[in-house]
Amino acid sequence: MSWKNSVLLIVVSISILTAPCYARTRERPIRMAVEFVSHAACAHIARSKGWYKDVGLDIASFDNYITGMALASALSNSNIDVAYVCLIPAIVAHANGGIKIKVVAGTHRYGYGLIVNPKKVKTIQDLMRPDIRVACPREGSPTDAIMQKMIDRYHLDRKKLDSKVLRMPPPKVLFALETGQIDAGFCCEQFPSMGVEKGFKELISARDLWPDMQGSVLIVKDDLIKRHPDIVKKLVEVTKKATLYIHAHPHKAAKITAQALTVVGKDVLPIKISRVAEKLKITPSAVYRALFKQMECTTDIDTDMVQQEIDYLYKLGYIKRRFSATEIVDLRFLK
Repeated sequence: MSWKNSVLLIVVSISILTAPCYARTRERPIRMAVEFVSHAACAHIARSKGWYKDVGLDIASFDNYITGMALASALSNSNIDVAYVCLIPAIVAHANGGIKIKVVAGTHRYGYGLIVNPKKVKTIQDLMRPDIRVACPREGSPTDAIMQKMIDRYHLDRKKLDSKVLRMPPPKVLFALETGQIDAGFCCEQFPSMGVEKGFKELISARDLWPDMQGSVLIVKDDLIKRHPDIVKKLVEVTKKATLYIHAHPHKAAKITAQALTVVGKDVLPIKISRVAEKLKITPSAVYRALFKQMECTTDIDTDMVQQEIDYLYKLGYIKRRFSATEIVDLRFLK
């Protein structure tokens, strides 16, 4: 062997030994899931920018779910490893479904609201009138929890209001309001902001009802965090980077998110809802309002607030057992 070939062999060997250890990560494909709303903006931005790939993560699937509750249900009967999901459905999945998950970062606070036809509903008390039709996603959802908080705050008759509420997913809430089928509806962002663009009024929001409420979080299955903590660390790092991008480039972030949601909407929604959603254009301006007025995008998370949400769900009877937040929160990768 010539001296040149010997030197080349040494250089190649050193390069292999010192190269970033991405090969092992790529051998473990990641199945990711997100909600079909602006709550998952950081994930859509990171994906569009190629940041998961840049750190060596192999995102084998990126599935959208119509609601956080639908995503939470899928956690029990699918191979989802990672999800950007509302905290409350994650708590329900863990407490009632026994799903072993860890919350490793936050993504936003707030992000839920009540939109109304301002010609028919002017006050919270108007919701109790017999002629006012109200809609909300299913029991145990974050939007339902916000409705329950509103009932507490304004001392409304819980049984009376609950009995008249029509249950439907967020896209249908907005469509039903637009077509006059309902007069008021609770839904998650970006739908309240889309409603405001159409001339409806956001009468009250999560920011008004629940100070510092944790909206969505980044969760991982226990198996992933135990076997591949390096992957989890990279997921948190990319989530941080995307969140910083949202604040540094707000209009670009809104545009990327709106485009992502428009594209996936055709595939993720049930046929009946898809036909409805086609008539509900997701604009960058609506997403911008959602991200910067109705939500507070941050990876920080307060364990005490997680505990508050666990306790409230238990009080409402939505989870079978009360447990410590430390059972599902692992913030070591945020440090």
